[in-house]
Order: sequence, then C-alpha cells, then structure tokens
Amino acid sequence: MTKKIITAVLLVILGLSISTAQKNYTKAADEALQYGQYFNAIELYKQAYTKAKKPETKSKILYKLGIAYKNINDLKSAETYLQKAISAKYPDPAVHLALADVLKAQMKYPEAMAEYEAYKKENPSDPRGEMGVKSCQLAQEWKDNPTRYKIENMSLINSKESDFCPQYKDVKYKTLVFTSTREGAQGKIDITTGQNHSDLYETTLDKNGKWSTPVPLGVIASPFNEGCACFSKKGDFMFMTRCPEAKGKKLGCQLYIVKKQGNSWGEPEKLPFNIDSIAFGHPSLAPDGKTLYFAAKLPDGKGGKDIWKSVWDQKANTWSKPINLGDMVNTPGDEVYPYIHSDGKTLYFSSNYHLGMGGLDIFKVEGDENGNFTKPAENLKYPINSAADDFAIIFEGKAKRGYFTSNREGGKGSDDIWSFYLPPLVFKMKGTIVSSGGNTGIGKGEGVANVKVKLEGSNGDIQETTSDKSGNYSFTGLKENTSYTVSIETGKNSVSEHYPDGYLASSEKGVFTTVGVNNSKEFVKDFEVKPVEREIRLPRILFDLDKATLRPESKDSLEYLYKLLIDNPTIVIEIQAHTDSRGSDKKNDKLSQDRAQSVVDYLINEKKINPARLQAKGYGKRKLLIKDEVIKAAKTKEEQEALHEKNRRVVFRIISWDFVDPNAPKKEAPKVKPKIEGEENSEEIPEQ
Repeated sequence: MTKKIITAVLLVILGLSISTAQKNYTKAADEALQYGQYFNAIELYKQAYTKAKKPETKSKILYKLGIAYKNINDLKSAETYLQKAISAKYPDPAVHLALADVLKAQMKYPEAMAEYEAYKKENPSDPRGEMGVKSCQLAQEWKDNPTRYKIENMSLINSKESDFCPQYKDVKYKTLVFTSTREGAQGKIDITTGQNHSDLYETTLDKNGKWSTPVPLGVIASPFNEGCACFSKKGDFMFMTRCPEAKGKKLGCQLYIVKKQGNSWGEPEKLPFNIDSIAFGHPSLAPDGKTLYFAAKLPDGKGGKDIWKSVWDQKANTWSKPINLGDMVNTPGDEVYPYIHSDGKTLYFSSNYHLGMGGLDIFKVEGDENGNFTKPAENLKYPINSAADDFAIIFEGKAKRGYFTSNREGGKGSDDIWSFYLPPLVFKMKGTIVSSGGNTGIGKGEGVANVKVKLEGSNGDIQETTSDKSGNYSFTGLKENTSYTVSIETGKNSVSEHYPDGYLASSEKGVFTTVGVNNSKEFVKDFEVKPVEREIRLPRILFDLDKATLRPESKDSLEYLYKLLIDNPTIVIEIQAHTDSRGSDKKNDKLSQDRAQSVVDYLINEKKINPARLQAKGYGKRKLLIKDEVIKAAKTKEEQEALHEKNRRVVFRIISWDFVDPNAPKKEAPKVKPKIEGEENSEEIPEQ
C-alpha cells in the first residue's frame, strides 16, 4: 500500500533510530528492515552508505534501499536505487526481479519484461521470471481491452492519507466502515509507515445517495493501528485487526472479536488461534457466521502471507485452528485481504504472485458446497485492477457493485477507496423488410409495411411486432447469455407502394446470440420478400414437344414452388398453363390443361401437397403475353421464336389466403378475405 513520506516525522524517527543504532548504521538498518520499520531503515542505510568503503558493501546497501522504498511504495526512488545497485554490480539476481516488479507497477511493461528476462537467465529455476514476462503481456492486453466495470474515486470520504479496507456494517448497505490514517486518528506516529496510527471510521448514506463525513467508530480506538473490520449479519459483533507495539519486540497484528453492548462496543477479545509473533489480519466472515477468513504468514503455509479460515466449533464453543485454503488460492507470494461473497462460495482476495498487472491484484475463486477451492483463481482485470496495489474489494450483496481500495494515480491521497459498478448490457435488434421488386424490378428496395416479425429466445421469451410503413422493425430488452431467432410472416396485409396485393412468406430466419458478448450491441437483420405479382421469372418447366409429361429437369425447377407452398401454408393456388398462338384452339386447350394438371399431380403425388390447395387450369392461346403482330414484326426467325417461347408458360396465381389444414395442430387462421381472381394477381412459372 502507498505510504506518504512525511519529512517532519522522518526527522523525529531518524533521531530515535540513530540514538539506538549508535555507530553501526548497517546493523541498525538491517534490524529496522527486518521489523518492517522501512522509514527508519532508509535513513539508516543512507548513513551507512556514506561510511561504507568496499564496493560490494555499497552495492548491497543500494539494493536494500531499493527494497525499503519498494515496501513504502515510493516506486520512483525504488527504481533509482535498484538501478544503482545493478550498476554497482550487486551479485544477487533478486535485484532484477525487484526492479522488474517496480517497473511493472509503473506500467513500464517493456522495461519490466527486460528485467524479468534478465532474472530468468540468471535464475532459470524460479518461475517468477517467466511469470513476470507473461504478466506484463497480459497487463497490456487487459488495459487495451478493459472489462465493462466502471470505477470512481470516493473523494467525499477519502483523505490525503491512507483510506482502505471498506466493509458494510449493515445488511441494508447504508453504513460503510473503513480504515484511515487521517488526522484525528488516535495514537502516536507509526514508525513503520510514518503516518498516524490507523483507526476505524464510519460513514452513512443519506436519502439522496450521499455519504456523510466520516467519523471515528469510537470506543474501541487505541494508541495502536486498528482496522480491517467485518461484521456479523445481525450487527451484534465484529471482527477487527489490532497491531500492538512493544519496544524491542516483534509483535504481529492480531485478530479480535468485539461484541455489541447497547449502542456501543465492548472490549476487544483476542481470538484463540493468534500467535503474538505472527501477523494476522483482514478478517471476512461468511454469511452464516460460522467461517472466518483471514490472512496470516503461518509456518505451514505456501510461502508468503496466505489466506486461511477458522470454523466455529459449536460444541467446543471456540474457533478452530487455522486451515489453509490450498494451492488454488495461496502461492509462494502474498495472498491478502480475503472477502467472502454473500453467496457463501465465491472468495475474492488480492495477490502479488498470481498473474497480475502489478503490485497487488484482485482475484476471485469459486468454492464448492464444502468450501473447497479446486479451480484456478481468476484475475478481475482492468479497470478493477491496475499497475498499482488493488485490494480489499466488497460487494453490495448480490449486486454487481461495491467498493475496493487502490493507490493508483487519480486518487485523493495514498490508499483511496474507489467505487465500482457493472453497467447492464443493453441488447437491441432492428432491421428493414424490403421488396425484391419482383420480375420487373419495380419498387425494388422499398419498405414493406405490416409484416409480422417474431423474436424467439432460447430462454423462452417471445416478442412480436409489425414493420412500419418504411419496412422498419425493432426489439429491445434482449437478455444476456441468450440465443435468438427472428422470423417474419407476410401475407395479404403486407403491402408496399407498388404491390398492394401482398407478399409471399419466406422461411429465411436470422439467428444470433448474446452469449459471450461483453459489450452492449444492436443486432441487425434485414429481409427481402417477394411480392404477389403477375409474373415471376423462375427456372423453366420443360415438356417434350406436344406432350404434357414433365421432363426430369422440370422436377428440380418445381422445388421453388414446393418451398413456396411450405413457407406459405395458408395459400391456395391455381396452376395455369399457356401455349403460343400456333395450332388450333382445341389442341392448345387440351395440351395446356394436361400440362397444368401434370404440375398439380407432381406436387400432390411426389411432394405430398394437400390437393385442396391446388387447382389446374389450361388457357391455351387465349391469354397471350405477346400478340402475333408484335412477333411478326421481329426481324429474324430466332427473335420470333424467342417471343413465341415467352407465350408458352406455366404460371400460378393465389386464389385464397385462408386455407386451414384440418390435420394440422389447431391454430387461429388469419382473417383475410380470399384473393379476388384476376390477371394482375398471377404468379407465373415460364415454360418451354
């Protein structure tokens, strides 16, 4: 965590340190560094450096100065002294690792990677070199592609000093308790940090959503560092951290339980598993009140500080010995500031060893029903995490919002409390339904009104709408992690300027999904539909000369007509066959009737279309598209034959839109009047 250097305080501390160190500055500095008194250590090492004679001694002091500055998070000074140590040929490869960490914490990723590579080369058996390189690559990638979380500095409650470790005091999430070293805290100056001793403060949320000016929690304050508290669900007791101090002794922070007494708090009682020489801290109580999570560096841990838990033993009326959370959580580095979510299964914590962006990063890991963590921890990525220290996250119950601590740039002081929230994903869909323009191309691209559009989600949700006069439609309120299908239903009522007789339905569907989509998005699906018109150019229906038998290739061409009947299950059509002007009326009438019937028979017998939907009608040469005088005016025989061919055709027209299959599942049929017969309402299949 960031600790601001206070010059006046340092002078006082320096005087005390020198008096105790006497002439052996190096030894006194080493002791101060060992006990975590980094400010003392820095000044003592500087004194020792001026008296050192040997180059190897000077390089070692430079390295330790860099480490001391690193521990108080003065990164620029740490970088300076570690680079000086390397220039002075400090032999331990750990100097490259320390410098790499400092550079990464300043988002100097290329320079950090070079130092990690240098460390890996000199100490290939330590995985931290390779992990450091990979973490720099990931950090840049996460920064370039942030998650949807939004963060904001809580400037109204933060001070110029350290404010950290927020916790909700009540189940309504209206009171926030946090730790602060701001002026007004109890006790003397902390010789470890150079700041005021930390105390617990609380702030409440008013009806306007504004947090009040923080005030000390009160009667539990002492001359020592206190903080990082958590509360029972009923608010009848809390767990807190207190860090006792004694001259000449190395005392670790301890965990205490404090019971509520009326409107005040009782005397803090130390938990039974504490060990005076080992630091315990950062308590987090499970929702059921039976499991307490905390951080400590116990002898049988994984390396540095680990996350542990203690379970309430009701029979023994005490808390159990600490239980390590295992390899999915703990590493050879430091894992601190645990927070157990209100679901009782998801654990959040900070680590400086798991792959992260620099300093402490916040991670989460999912537990099973028995409280075991067997899956790898997941980094919360940017912007929750940064190159600085990010830790002590809490959530407002099941909501995707809450608070965390960070000493990143843009804050008000050193450690600051930041809010975060996950804005909801907004998914929409829109599209335009346009006319294909039919055979002539007239009105191609014009919007088609009154087309029914249905949106079906894999979660069972169904939305329906109708296209407007411009053919536009839209849907809102689409859900996350859902797949959707959009389809249209046209008919007699679907119209455009040039085609008032309606549009044929299409089986085309749009398929899309919001699964895995992490940003708000508007999906687009346009449709093109065919109008009901006099003639549509289709693959030719072929017959042998003067015969009504369908040729094999014609059956392939009739697939379009079959599909159209399937897509439009309520239409009844008349198949019309026409000949050219040559030959007798009687012969042409019979031939055209037989050819129309051949198409109907094929659709009934081969494609199993209901006979009630089909009618055959031969028109012979009575409805020519091109008159004989036009044909005779053509210059060549080839041109004349081509015009005769246009007259020889098989077409269809819709004679009803309200067919109901008696064998189909009952469904309310569209209340549309039967289509009035007329040449202008024909659909045609050209034939040779």
